[in-house]
Order: sequence, then structure tokens, then C-alpha cells
Amino acid sequence: MKVIVPMAEVVKEDSQEPKKKSVFTKLKEKAGDSEEHLAILSNFVRLGVLIWSGGILTLNYVTIPGLAQQKIDPTFIASVFTGVLASYGVQTAKKSGDGTMKMKDGGSGITKADIERLIEKAAQTAPAQVIRVEQAPLKITTTTEKDDTYKM
Repeated sequence: MKVIVPMAEVVKEDSQEPKKKSVFTKLKEKAGDSEEHLAILSNFVRLGVLIWSGGILTLNYVTIPGLAQQKIDPTFIASVFTGVLASYGVQTAKKSGDGTMKMKDGGSGITKADIERLIEKAAQTAPAQVIRVEQAPLKITTTTEKDDTYKM
């Protein structure tokens, strides 16, 4: 006589540790909306361009043993470097005739009061906004009925 005993089912427990989060996942969680995502991406792109242009400028003036030094015109790369630094708020100095370094325009820059005056003047001279629509045909009409709803 044979006795058949059913096999017990093996139950796997979920004893796995939580998965480690990558750097990008952590950044995505900390940045709430898409505007913050774009701001972070913009910052990384500017840092990348800053590092690239700074490296190229450095290699133009430094001799590395075993590597032939390439002579290039650094004007464009220096302007890119200066532009990225300006986007971070860093101003460049200019050498004056006496050999000293001085800030451009006396180092004063634009003050908050100057910006407020500019905004006020712009609001007075152009109180209307121009919207350019590049899709035709477009018909803009007015209505006096309050029951009208937007229809497509």
C-alpha cells in the first residue's frame, strides 16, 4: 500500500531590503514640479559648459609632458566661459591703463532701484501686450451673453 502525501507549499517571505535609490531618483523626489526639474537641468548644463570651456582654456596655456600643445584661438571659448560665469552673477574685471584690475563700469552694476525704475517706465510706455498667433484662420469676437461657454 502506497501513501501519497501532498507536498507542503513553500512560502517565500518578502524579507528583501528596500532597493537603494539612485542619485537621479533622489533628485527627482526632491524637485517637486517640472519647473524645478528644468532649473536643475539648466544648472547642470551650465556647469558642464563651464567645466568644458575652463578645461579648454587651461589646456591652451598649460604644457602637459608627453602631449603636444595645440595652439588655438581662445576667443570664442573665453566668451562662452565669461557668458556662463555671468549667468551665475560673476563679473569680469578689466585691466586699466595703469596696470591695475578694475570692475567694468566702476563695479556699480544694476541696483534694485534701477530695475524697479525700468519696470515702472516700461509699464507706462507699453501698457498693452502684443500676442502673435501663427495659426490661421483666427476670429476674435466679443459677446454680451453670460451663458456662452467656450467652444472648440
